[in-house]
Amino acid sequence: MRPPPPPQTTTEGPPPPQAEGRTHSLGLISLPLSHSGYRSLTDQLVKVQIVNEVNKDFVIEAIRSIAELITYGDQHDDATFFELFMEKQVMGEFVRILKITRTLAVSLQLLQTVSILIQNLENEHALYYLFSNEYMNYLITYSFDFRNHDLLSYYISFLRAISRKLDKNTISLLVKTENDEVVSFPLYVEAIRFAFHEESMIRTAVRNLTLNIYIVGDDCVNRYVTSAPHADYFLNLVTFLQKQCIDLTQLVSYALKSPTEEITSSIFAAVDEIEDSLYYFSDVMSAGIPDVGRLMTDNLLQLLIFPILVPSLTIKAVNDMRSGIVTSLYLLCCILRIVKTKDLANVIAAALLCPLEAFISQSLAKTNGYMPAHECSHDIKVDAISSNFDDSNSSGTSQTHPVDFVENGCDYSRLALRETLLYYVTSGDDVQVLGSLCVLATLLQTKELDESMLDALGILPQRKQHKRLLLEALVGEGPSEEQLFSLESNSMRENIGSELDRYLLKLKEKYGVECSFRDVASPHVHRFQVLDALVSLFCRSNISAETLWEGGWLLRQLLSYSEAEFKSDHLKLLNESYKHCAAAMLQEVRGVWPDLLLSVLCDEWKKCKRAIEASSPRKQPKSILLSSQKSTEGLGESTVSAGERMCELVKVFVLLYQLQTFSLGKALPDQPPINPPVHVYENVRAKTAAVDSLGPKAGSELKLVDAIPCRIAFERGKERHFFFLPISRGMSGWVVLAEELPLKRSYGVVRIAAPLAGSNPRIDSKHSRWLHLRIRPSTLPSADLSKSGVSGQTKTKALVDGRWTLSFKDEESCKCALSMILEEMSVQVEEVERRLKPLLDIKTNSVHNSNEPESESSYTTPSNSL
Repeated sequence: MRPPPPPQTTTEGPPPPQAEGRTHSLGLISLPLSHSGYRSLTDQLVKVQIVNEVNKDFVIEAIRSIAELITYGDQHDDATFFELFMEKQVMGEFVRILKITRTLAVSLQLLQTVSILIQNLENEHALYYLFSNEYMNYLITYSFDFRNHDLLSYYISFLRAISRKLDKNTISLLVKTENDEVVSFPLYVEAIRFAFHEESMIRTAVRNLTLNIYIVGDDCVNRYVTSAPHADYFLNLVTFLQKQCIDLTQLVSYALKSPTEEITSSIFAAVDEIEDSLYYFSDVMSAGIPDVGRLMTDNLLQLLIFPILVPSLTIKAVNDMRSGIVTSLYLLCCILRIVKTKDLANVIAAALLCPLEAFISQSLAKTNGYMPAHECSHDIKVDAISSNFDDSNSSGTSQTHPVDFVENGCDYSRLALRETLLYYVTSGDDVQVLGSLCVLATLLQTKELDESMLDALGILPQRKQHKRLLLEALVGEGPSEEQLFSLESNSMRENIGSELDRYLLKLKEKYGVECSFRDVASPHVHRFQVLDALVSLFCRSNISAETLWEGGWLLRQLLSYSEAEFKSDHLKLLNESYKHCAAAMLQEVRGVWPDLLLSVLCDEWKKCKRAIEASSPRKQPKSILLSSQKSTEGLGESTVSAGERMCELVKVFVLLYQLQTFSLGKALPDQPPINPPVHVYENVRAKTAAVDSLGPKAGSELKLVDAIPCRIAFERGKERHFFFLPISRGMSGWVVLAEELPLKRSYGVVRIAAPLAGSNPRIDSKHSRWLHLRIRPSTLPSADLSKSGVSGQTKTKALVDGRWTLSFKDEESCKCALSMILEEMSVQVEEVERRLKPLLDIKTNSVHNSNEPESESSYTTPSNSL
């Protein structure tokens, strides 16, 4: 039914009379900054009996003016304005206006006005008045029409403004109690209604509001928010996060199949939302409410980690589970890094010691489209994880893997989760390796983890082991001081610590996950498994250098005392891998980019040294998702793709060399050990042509001795005559096209100079006077490929190799030109080889010759080691 029209006698409240002196101009109202003017304004507002389109503008301006005058009085220590505010019961008038208004604009202004008052009033008594008399609770619980987005935004801002003024005194004015227990708290209840709103800004505002309530520390309020049904909020938070994680997995799955900029942007947005949620969880759990921390921990474990993330790590891929593995590894890293609570971190660490089958009963049936491991079509048997370190296996190619899982079926569910991570390190693709290394590195850096947990996982750093043994020796807990330097410490292998036992028991009794750690293996064996897996990683040829550097960082963290735990098999495998990489480097010297090989090597040497000696790994958890979407398509046979391969090879070579040095306990120099340049250049052609150290630049002069005349057309139908001359100077080389100076015989001016290296000269098979040259860029693409973006698309793909076809006067001139190019290229390569000889000479630089006897520090691999 349409409401009746307003009565004609309604007073819309005319503007107050003007007065002499200073005025405050507010839209329709020109108001003197005086108490009488303020009183007149409130009197006019009281006379308003209904608000409609006729008088709404006056009401809006009156409400705004009152707020500004009260704020002015508060800032200028004039309490009279607020005394009049209380005397006239203006808050009651605001509530009355809200009841009689029929226009949206008035509701918006009233919410904004009250928000301004709350935010700007500094007087404690004034703030108490605003919060008393149930005015705030009435506004909080009023039935606004939130279908209007602006109204909802103003309302949420109003609630957040209240929450910012909360302390143990003001919060008591907003709750109702019975028998000293809170029975009603409208601010909290109404706010969390919008906790999962589709608009992220509203969700963020609600989260800030709730945190403002939690940090007050009122015991009665704390009991209220953790009691039923309000405790469901914490359950719903994790459920919302669970949905976010599932959506992210779906996006990553799409990106793996067909990466696009739109999907990439969606992944970035999803990642930001998830990390924001986790930071909020961390703030909530650290707000000082014990029950909240317990609720959040239990919900995260029982709704997300145990039923979804853990089962997604299964080795057996059913319906292409790669995207699930990627997101699970990323999320585990994020949870450990962001939600820093001792219980959560230690339970996750203890869970990694349990087999996957212990979590199968808790997993959600085919969540994310995955099939639980127990639904495999045929049985799998994994009896043991064995180590293959015999000479016949270790002397093979660079792809030799010291970590091999027995794969006689499909029951990977019996492997402990930590073994699954190591399996990915040794046998997974690049993304799985990076994700597993990130998880291990995150565990290593999680300060909330007890050392016994790190020891059980096999990743307790050597320095901490020695410190722990030293303390045990000092207090007399160890059998003798000899164990301090022994790898066979019974104290640490047989007595893993009460913390580990406590969390394994908690897994069983509270979460229904049963795992007997002592029936699996000792920390001693687990440590060897980690070392074996890392050494195996460095022997793999299908893993990116950036990922290998992450493995180098982890190894350096575990073994800060060099070769103390390296064994002869490790050293042999590292040396074999180094030899293969050095041989590839020798081929690269004769490749497309020898002139820049040394500069790339020196640059990557510094970066790698910083990376493996840094206090934290270079890669963040987000990089797992970004790596999963890099394009695997090559750039064909272009010189740009050859440059990328060269840079990648140099990174791997530098890492292997530095690991070799580290494994022998030697100090790692700041610069690579290379030969210095020769200051006296012996190249006759460069000396004869009078080319300076900067090389031939366009417009510079040079002697045309040995130069051969030729013709070339850079544009169709426009043939030009040049003198052709290849020149090398040190590690640099150029193919020069010069024009003879008419007044200076035997001298020419350089018009074009292209890199000599990579020119790939050849005489045309049908025209013996034509010489074909490939012209590559003078420098490597400046884009850092490791930071190229999610899709792996870079500007380097736009670069195209140039092609020159030089025409000489006869066949002999063409052959002479080819011979000159090959000669200069040979000189250039010889200089690069001479500079790199200390690094690449396998015979003199072999770090660990296979004929050398084993050192006394070598040990026998445990039978059940990886």
